[in-house]
Amino acid sequence: MMNKDSKIYIAGHRGMVGSAIVRNLESKGYTNLVFKTSKELDLRNQQAVEDFFKEEEPEYVFLAAAKVGGIHANNTYPAEFIYDNLMIECNIIHSAYKYGAKKLLFLGSSCIYPKFAKQPIKEEYLLDGQLEPTNEAYAIAKICGIELCKFYRRQYGCDFISAMPTNLYGINDNFDLETSHVMPAFIRKFHEAKLNGDKEVVMWGTGTPKREFMYVDDLADACVFLMNNYSNEIHINLGTGEDIEIRELAQIIKEVVGFEGKIVNDLSKPDGTPRKLLDVTKLNNLGWKHKVGLKKGIEKVYKWYLNSECANENI
Repeated sequence: MMNKDSKIYIAGHRGMVGSAIVRNLESKGYTNLVFKTSKELDLRNQQAVEDFFKEEEPEYVFLAAAKVGGIHANNTYPAEFIYDNLMIECNIIHSAYKYGAKKLLFLGSSCIYPKFAKQPIKEEYLLDGQLEPTNEAYAIAKICGIELCKFYRRQYGCDFISAMPTNLYGINDNFDLETSHVMPAFIRKFHEAKLNGDKEVVMWGTGTPKREFMYVDDLADACVFLMNNYSNEIHINLGTGEDIEIRELAQIIKEVVGFEGKIVNDLSKPDGTPRKLLDVTKLNNLGWKHKVGLKKGIEKVYKWYLNSECANENI
C-alpha cells in the first residue's frame, strides 16, 4: 500500500489520464508527487530517463505516458506510434527496476485484443487472433509493455502490474480532429456546427460499431485502487462493462451540445473494430466499480470544453 508521503511518479501527468491520476491522488491526500513535462524530460531518451530515476528514486510509478490518437492518426503515423511507445515504456520500466521502485502500474489499451475477439473480452484473449490493422503499431507496442512487466516480475521479482483501459474520455482530452478519438471529435464537431449554424455533421463509417466508454476520473480511481490492491503478472481490464453503438453515442452528444441539424454518414471512411466490450469481472470482484454514467460524463466534459482553450481558440 502507498503511504500518503510515498514518492509517486506520474509519467504523462499533463495528458488526460495522467492529470486525472494526479487529481485523484491529491484528493486522497498523497503529498509527494513527482512529474516532469515532456520538455523537461524526453521519455524516449534512455539516458535522460535513467538520470531522472537515479536522482528521484520514486517508490511508485504510474506509467500513463504514451503517444495516442484515433484511427486517422494511427493509420497515418504507425512508425511514430510503435517507436515512441516502445521507447517510453522500455526506458521507464527498466529504470524503475534498476533504481528500486516498489511498484509500477503500466497502462495499455483495449486495442491490444484481436479484432474479432469474443465479446465481452476476457484478459486471456490476448494474442488469440489478428489485431485491427488500423492501430496495429500502437497495439503491438502496448502488448510489449505488458510482456515487459510480466518478465521483469518473473526474472527480477518486480511488483510491476498492467491494466488495460477501455475507450476513455474526460477533462484534458485531445480535441484536434486530425488526431483525436471519436468522443472528443464528436463534441468538437457538434459544437462548431452549432456555432456556425450548419445543417449537418458528418460521422465516419456506418455508425454501427459498438464501443465502451469510461470517464477518465473513474479510470484514475481504478488505477490508484489497483496500485494498492492488485499484484499479479496477468493484466487486468478496466472498464464499465457497458457499450453503445457509435450512432447512439453521436445522438447523445448532439443532444448534450444542443445541435439541431442532421447526422450524415461518410461510408468511405473505415468503421474499425466491430465491437470492443471488456469483461471487467476481475476488477469488479476486487471491489471496484465505475461511478459516472455515460451521459453525465459527456455533460461534464462539454462543460469543461466550453471553458477551455480548445473551444475558445477553435484549436
